[in-house]
Amino acid sequence: MNSFYFQNKVLHAESLPVSDLMGAYGSPLYIYSKSQIEFNWQQFEKSFGSHPHLICYAVKANSNLAVLNVLANLGSGFDIVSIGELERVIAAGGNPKKCVFSGVAKTEQAIQKALEYGIYCFNVESVAELDRIESVAASLKMNAPISIRVNPNVDAKTHPYISTGLTENKFGVSVEIALSLYKKTNLSDHLEVFGLDYHIGSQITDISPFLEALDKALELIARLEEEEIYLNHIDIGGGVGVTYDKETPISINDYMHSVIQKVGDLKIMVEPGRSIVGNAGIFVTKVEYLKQNELKSFAIVDGAMNDLLRPALYGSYHQAVTIEDNSKGIKDSWDIVGPVCETADFLAKSRSLTLEQGDYIALMTAGAYGFVLSSNYNSRPRVAEVMVDSSVHQLVRMRETTESLFKNEKILKNETN
Repeated sequence: MNSFYFQNKVLHAESLPVSDLMGAYGSPLYIYSKSQIEFNWQQFEKSFGSHPHLICYAVKANSNLAVLNVLANLGSGFDIVSIGELERVIAAGGNPKKCVFSGVAKTEQAIQKALEYGIYCFNVESVAELDRIESVAASLKMNAPISIRVNPNVDAKTHPYISTGLTENKFGVSVEIALSLYKKTNLSDHLEVFGLDYHIGSQITDISPFLEALDKALELIARLEEEEIYLNHIDIGGGVGVTYDKETPISINDYMHSVIQKVGDLKIMVEPGRSIVGNAGIFVTKVEYLKQNELKSFAIVDGAMNDLLRPALYGSYHQAVTIEDNSKGIKDSWDIVGPVCETADFLAKSRSLTLEQGDYIALMTAGAYGFVLSSNYNSRPRVAEVMVDSSVHQLVRMRETTESLFKNEKILKNETN
């Protein structure tokens, strides 16, 4: 399924021409497809069949309330890494009892709130964190549900910034430390063993690292059972990749079938983010100027690295297309660059396009790690977000105003003698 497609040389979002949305909401603009989000989530749901499971969408990928509400209505759980994300989930209609709390720096206040909200479990990332959770739980006279995040030291063969399963990464603990933490949890009056968690990275398009990590996790589970420590679930994390350029994503069905065959009756939890929302969104920006010199041709657009950071941060590729065919423009190999005062401010490089001033360019597969990574650098208001549902469209985040950028700032009082 692809909710963004060309019909009569015009890019559509579901049944709506993207040009109509640009006319209604202005540029730059993020556009999301409700049906694509639902379809992508259902691919995971169907893959489990009757096996006990919980899909916990990774909120960090796209935390817009409308996106979270679509998923909550499907019955999704959520993977959160801050109380801000948890409270977003609740505001969107999500169930805190279906939330797992990940992240390496949980504060006492965050732990307390998570316990009070009744989250499903904590994914614990260090010895010190487990001690802190136990202390907070004891002060509240509560039991904290614990899943230890194990670092399986598996190379996910992805960008180093989004590789999370190697010993050199900050996430999780070694197998030996995990074993000691499970023993501590099992003896505690305020901790309860729930599960085992691992997450080896993001944008992974090869199934073998996933299965290698699973095998290592199952070895640890066998050792725990020898100690008469039994788990309710195994959390296999997220990381399933999508197509940005020529990647071939793994089959969700084949992946889950392989996992189910290995884990027996154990409940499976999974934390997809990018694979749910990545291809469910696009970023559209307007060509303000065309600029050519002896070496380069630049399409200078109104969108920038502060709106879509991935190309500047990771060197990431997004397919770039004009939303309508334009045979009157200049055909060339264009660098698509923004107005921010950084050489790294580019959205795409060396793209063969026919352009003229005023055209709109869509950066495809921009639904994940797009708006959530945006900023106000160069005092630029963040852009609007729109969701499309068949022929209906709705503004799901208003465009910021310049005034909103400094409404919470104060000038020093001028003291006079």
